[in-house]
Amino acid sequence: MKKRSKKYQEAFSKVEKNKVYTKEEAVKLVKETSITSFDSSIEVAMRLNLDTKKADQQLRGAIVLPKGTGKEVKVLVIAKGDQAKLAKEAGADFVGDTDLLEKIEKENWFDFDTMIATPEMMPLLGRLGRVLGPKGLMPNPKTGTVTMDVAKAVSDAKAGRVEYRTDSFGNIHGIIGKSSFSEEDLIENLNAFVAQILKIKPSTVKGDYVKNISISSTMGPGIKIQINAFDK
Repeated sequence: MKKRSKKYQEAFSKVEKNKVYTKEEAVKLVKETSITSFDSSIEVAMRLNLDTKKADQQLRGAIVLPKGTGKEVKVLVIAKGDQAKLAKEAGADFVGDTDLLEKIEKENWFDFDTMIATPEMMPLLGRLGRVLGPKGLMPNPKTGTVTMDVAKAVSDAKAGRVEYRTDSFGNIHGIIGKSSFSEEDLIENLNAFVAQILKIKPSTVKGDYVKNISISSTMGPGIKIQINAFDK
């Protein structure tokens, strides 16, 4: 059995076993139980009543958090002509087409966090699917990273766009900020993320949609939140 550090044990002791907290209590506690020496990320995890064998219950998308993620994002855009020009003007860190795709393929270059592409460029990305897919970097229309509006996509990525997708067990995870964020900003981001997941509830779901909601800091303990805290 893995032995937890003294810091973790101290943080874990602050979380009452089997207690379900209000949003305000949970956010206050998640900041107190952040044990890393760096500014740790705060993540929300939602366990949903989904049958991911059904196509309409495989959720995937993205949301721009109102208070951002606290992370500086490097954006790569694969586009030509006017779209490439617009991407540069919008603040993309890297813009190109076959030259950058060859750099990725031949040099194993991944000095970026997000890749955006115009639809016409997607056939060229096909051969890179095996390396981009596992890293979560393959552009996808559902997350807004395959688009003709590259300027908006770049702006959204820089502003704090967070992608989400269900795993095989129906769970969804997402970053809602950093431990240095104020409690108010974390709550605003948390509300926005949960609202988005509630909004896209598949019509075929039977029974309760949300089974569990919790937040945690990097390497910190999970803190359960009252599900009805998000009722409108």
